[in-house]
Amino acid sequence: MEYHNPVLLKECIEGLNIDPKGIYVDVTFGGGGHSREILKHLTTGKLYAFDQDEDAIKNNIVDERFVLIRQNFRYLKNFLKMYNALPVDGLLADLGVSSHQFDEAGRGFSTRFDAKLDMRMDQNDKLTAADILNTYSEEDLKRIFKLYGEVENAGRLAYVIFHARKEKQIETVNDLKVAIEKCVRRGRENQYFAQVFQALRIEVNKELDVLKDLLTQSLEVLKPGGRLVVIAYHSLEDRLVKNIMRSGKFEGEVDKDFFGNQLTPFKQITRKPVVPTEKENEENSRARSAKLRIAEKK
Repeated sequence: MEYHNPVLLKECIEGLNIDPKGIYVDVTFGGGGHSREILKHLTTGKLYAFDQDEDAIKNNIVDERFVLIRQNFRYLKNFLKMYNALPVDGLLADLGVSSHQFDEAGRGFSTRFDAKLDMRMDQNDKLTAADILNTYSEEDLKRIFKLYGEVENAGRLAYVIFHARKEKQIETVNDLKVAIEKCVRRGRENQYFAQVFQALRIEVNKELDVLKDLLTQSLEVLKPGGRLVVIAYHSLEDRLVKNIMRSGKFEGEVDKDFFGNQLTPFKQITRKPVVPTEKENEENSRARSAKLRIAEKK
């Protein structure tokens, strides 16, 4: 099954600073590109990977050093405890949606295909993007478009959807495009639809809540000197990652001791995010918005 090329692969592996005998976690297995590369650097070490997407599970790696856990990574600590795999030497997260998910028309992630508005990363979840569009209050629609999509006219968009669905339920990508066309500024259609879809996807999958769970648990599962390596694709994710690495808190404020020394659980290995080279951007369009941050637990 065709999956995306792993983004910033070399930089991720260097960032993990792999101990061949260590225990590592890839919480976003996907096509397995990062996991396969990590395994090349292990001897007696062990790699645990998480993924809830049935399509990703088909890419399982047969290797006695590898365990694929079919769960959302918000359950990281519980499952690592179950496998007696704590503490770990490094944790890698490549956030967002895989190219495969975007390219599978039936999943409803992409603005390119007319398909049912699904957007569930875990097909066993109940809530779909269509459910949100047809049942959320006007106020809640405005909130998610403003907060998660950073849509400039979120209030007008919510109003238009709220009234359009009274005439006809919004079930497909084209239904949505037709319903909201009067909200879109000419020449900015692609960007606008991308922001709307991002907001719906984040709400469907509770992506920011799940990311907060992961980052909080990373502090508990990493051993001192263990590395946290995270690739984010939009500012909402990146801000959470940056703040936790800088201060140990999502709000970003740093605690200080009596003498004014900063009390932070992480040492930042990257002060600024690592971004893909022009060459990688040309070869892999998914890499364009990627920002990689690396920290080491104190």
